[in-house]
Amino acid sequence: MSLRVAIVGSGPAGIYTAEALTKQATVPLRVDVLERLPTPYGLVRYGVAPDHTSIKSIAGYLRGVLELPEVRFLGGVELGKDVDVADLLDCYDAVVYCTGAMVDRRMGIPGEDLPGSVAATDFVNWYCGHPDMPADRFVLDSPEVAVIGVGNVAVDVVRVLAKTAEELRATDVPEEVLTRLAASEVKTVHMIGRRGPEHAKFTLKELRELGELANADVRVRPEECVADVTAASRQVRGNVEVLRSWATRPAKGLPRRLDVRFWMRPVEILGEGRVEALRLERTRLEDGRVVGTGEFETLPVGMVLRSVGYQSVPLPGVPFSETTMTVPNEAGRVRDREYVAGWLKRGPTGVIGTNKSDAAETVRTLLADLADLDPVRRADPDELLASRGVSPITYEHWLAIEAAEAALARSLDRGERVKLLGLAAMLTACDLELRPGGDLEAGRTGQAG
Repeated sequence: MSLRVAIVGSGPAGIYTAEALTKQATVPLRVDVLERLPTPYGLVRYGVAPDHTSIKSIAGYLRGVLELPEVRFLGGVELGKDVDVADLLDCYDAVVYCTGAMVDRRMGIPGEDLPGSVAATDFVNWYCGHPDMPADRFVLDSPEVAVIGVGNVAVDVVRVLAKTAEELRATDVPEEVLTRLAASEVKTVHMIGRRGPEHAKFTLKELRELGELANADVRVRPEECVADVTAASRQVRGNVEVLRSWATRPAKGLPRRLDVRFWMRPVEILGEGRVEALRLERTRLEDGRVVGTGEFETLPVGMVLRSVGYQSVPLPGVPFSETTMTVPNEAGRVRDREYVAGWLKRGPTGVIGTNKSDAAETVRTLLADLADLDPVRRADPDELLASRGVSPITYEHWLAIEAAEAALARSLDRGERVKLLGLAAMLTACDLELRPGGDLEAGRTGQAG
């Protein structure tokens, strides 16, 4: 007996699932990791801030998994477009969905759809060089910007907005994005939380980084840092202590300012044709719930970035709960021969490493289910893709993209790598082309597949 498993998604959850399969399986195994983009690693490549190189180094570990002989990377293959669930179940003994949580939650307030009101995910994708996000997606022409949320993603966004382009020059930020960051007119960044500092979700390390910025003063109002943290965790006590210290620290007169706010909730985004201001209401807790006090304040911001949580989106043909925004499952089992891992399984909780134990649980369920079953696959995935004119991006193609990014960094005298921006540039690096409709196809060498 042998097993052939498809994993949809090549972020940490998907690659940890591939690793768990190679470690737990006791029969010959082949794992195909399907990814709609030409590049693997998911949020490690397109979600971790460019100046957090220590976290991004986890890509080296994930790379080792993709180089295992049982594992194959198939980029440029999209579920619902190139293949559907029935196709995968024809070609594989089991399918594991690992596409993560790809969109921001909405705030549900008037004016949220005005131009200039955007998801923080879009901004993160932009400065991380996601191919879905063009270089001209953001023009930082407003002196004041509001970031809604007090988690680590919000802190990342605030930090990137506050830094100079020169401070980011040694990172892998695409050159086109770095040019726009250099032209930024942002002077004040407001980071806004609905609750108090003791409820903030950022980590102490991330928070302290804001106080060490060379280009921005940090302002905190003493009255907004009042909190009883005697019974709180060490993390919470540390956060509140740092914030209180900032409340008494004199400004240095640096070019930019970070205005950290608590007990304020957005109630309306104002503007004629685009964002011109943000209306906030002072809040308090009542029976554990956030309620408004009727005290309002308006900030003259030209852009609002919401960072109030991620959520997954449904996959074509895969069960999905609109209540939990996850794929319903039991220990990773969705239905016969279909499984799920990562944020799509449990919601956007935990850190990158949490996906490892989560994937191991799903794989245990999968292998137990298939232990006494004969292989049921009837088709060959390579033949199926070829019959549809789909030429996957191979791992060797990905290495060519990496090499091109390293060469670009050397030519620009910028760190170890500079991300190529856009599908066309990536595919040129590995000698592939875009079809007129924007799909992938083999290029001059004809070696895709």
